[in-house]
Amino acid sequence: MLSLSVKEAIYAWYQKNGRHDLPWRQTTDAYKIYLSEIMLQQTQVKTVLERFYFPFLERFPTLQSVAEAPLDDVLKMWEGLGYYTRARNLHHTALTCNGILPKNPEELGGLKGIGKSTAHAICSFAYHQALPILDANVKRVLCRYFALNVKDEKVLWEKAWKLLHVKHPYEHNQAMMDIGALVCTPKNPNCLECPLNFTCKGKDTPENYPQSLKKAKVPIKRRFALVALKEGKLGLIQRKERLLHGLWGFVQVDECPENAEILGKVTHTYSHFKLELEVVKCDLHVKVDDYFTPEQIATLALSTVDKKILQLPAMMGNVTPATPK
Repeated sequence: MLSLSVKEAIYAWYQKNGRHDLPWRQTTDAYKIYLSEIMLQQTQVKTVLERFYFPFLERFPTLQSVAEAPLDDVLKMWEGLGYYTRARNLHHTALTCNGILPKNPEELGGLKGIGKSTAHAICSFAYHQALPILDANVKRVLCRYFALNVKDEKVLWEKAWKLLHVKHPYEHNQAMMDIGALVCTPKNPNCLECPLNFTCKGKDTPENYPQSLKKAKVPIKRRFALVALKEGKLGLIQRKERLLHGLWGFVQVDECPENAEILGKVTHTYSHFKLELEVVKCDLHVKVDDYFTPEQIATLALSTVDKKILQLPAMMGNVTPATPK
């Protein structure tokens, strides 16, 4: 058994140093907590807080309102946040549970896009259930505290349960995330300020835990984006592929059509590859889903790379998309 003193130290640290002002920590609304959890996957707190969390809640104040909305509307509000699978899963989950989230981790974990840690987070933060969480920050803290070289999920869950303060699960889990974000950082951790310092097995060489895996070189995909015009309108498709499913954008092909006029180049880096697009105006017939005016384009959910295409100087001579208010 771990000494209760380290658990009490974590609890006391949170009372004094925790980020109590975060809006999703000032509510017990499971939907608002769930929304924050999925927005914060792959996205920094600052970005979510300043640009996405409040506008999304203003448009969709309840999970029921998400369920009642078309997927296109949800994607539009998610525009710019990236990793759009999260938005599609949110919409799917809202429909599946009829706008009311279950209150136990097993049922929550069975919903699309809600993994074990997110299910535990919702139950811990909304209902104060004694369950540990295991996000990226917590994993790093646990690896260092227990001197674990490898992030083995099974072992990390065992350690998370071992360290959990069952009387104060809410504060404990929030503290573990904050310690990872503010103190036990990936580089240059501030071990002297850490409440786990006095019993941490990895404090002398924190950079060794966990051991970093060498990142593979990001592959580059080179393609062509086709700008098709009809009576001043732009031809777009609604994507079916998994990466940007549901978003609108320009047709992309692997080979450049003959006699195409080059309008410019754009690049965009995704999580697992970099896309280099040569944008060309094509007079040949291009199969699109529909043609849109600038005003209509402003209402569609577009990916970042397609927005970059619209901002090319050469596009201005063809059509000038309206800027959303």
